[in-house]
Amino acid sequence: MRKATITDIATRAGVSTATVDRVLNGRAGVSAANRQRVQMAAKALGYLPSEGMLALPSRPAHLEFFLPLGRSEFMRNLAGTIRDFAADLPLVASCTIHEVDGLSPQALVAAVEKVGLQTSGVGLIAVDHPMTRDAVRLLVEAGLRVVTIASDVRQSPRSAYVGVDNRVAGRTAGLVMGRMAGRGTGALALFLGSRAYHGHEERENGFRAVITEQFPGLDLLPAIEIDEDSVTSYAAASRLLAARKDVVGIYCVGAGRSGVVRAVAELDRPRPFVIVHDLTNLTRRYLAEEVIDVVVDQNARLMGEQAVIRLLGSIASTAPFLTLKYIEPRIIFRENIPVR
Repeated sequence: MRKATITDIATRAGVSTATVDRVLNGRAGVSAANRQRVQMAAKALGYLPSEGMLALPSRPAHLEFFLPLGRSEFMRNLAGTIRDFAADLPLVASCTIHEVDGLSPQALVAAVEKVGLQTSGVGLIAVDHPMTRDAVRLLVEAGLRVVTIASDVRQSPRSAYVGVDNRVAGRTAGLVMGRMAGRGTGALALFLGSRAYHGHEERENGFRAVITEQFPGLDLLPAIEIDEDSVTSYAAASRLLAARKDVVGIYCVGAGRSGVVRAVAELDRPRPFVIVHDLTNLTRRYLAEEVIDVVVDQNARLMGEQAVIRLLGSIASTAPFLTLKYIEPRIIFRENIPVR
């Protein structure tokens, strides 16, 4: 079937091709009635773009993203993907990425006060806290659509969540860890970035559930929060490994993993089996050098692209929420490191 053209839309709407062009490109000089006629004709002819079954807006939208970049390579990769992907989309009039100063809800609340008057959609990574839930509510009440990324803020009126099912990611890490141990005995160490992230808490819960249910011979030690800081994680891991010679596995949730890996590399005995999250330049090198064993990756490139697409889709949709669609986590070993 022939793809509809601007001429087809003009004929169906009863307007000029110049009017159609102005409407589809979000330019001024068109009455509300003619703009509605053009949009209805474009939708009826299947002209408006879509991502699968997700309708996208007919006018270019202004987007803003709020990310706690810090020293996290994953966050920087995510921000770069969002910026580059949005720059190539005609439906994005502008895409602004704000760096949030840390993980605190206060930092996010202060950052989102900078949202521009032209902005239609906001993407953010935030801890699940009453202050952040209220910030999302205020943005939505102001007429914006909000998408949460990587870690969800449940019980908030966000339009969509973009990321992996973190409980499934944690359960996957637990299964790999348990199978590695061959249903044997020994202690497992768990290092958390921060339980304030809903995603980190879900990973921990998933991991614990699988180890407890399927590998009762393994002693799962209390989780250690490292605040996503490599200095803190190095000190904590060094103390633990010196005190517990029976640690056979380490699971790192979130950033700050480099300190744990450094402590493992300094051991004068066979090292534990190590699982971390997120494929970055650093974790690629760790895999290649056999300093770690497995990366559970949430795919920063795909997450960044989907964050833009789902935010555009939420702007176009009349429904307050989009259908939940998780990104599948990837299990990466030394032998299947993806090409960049």
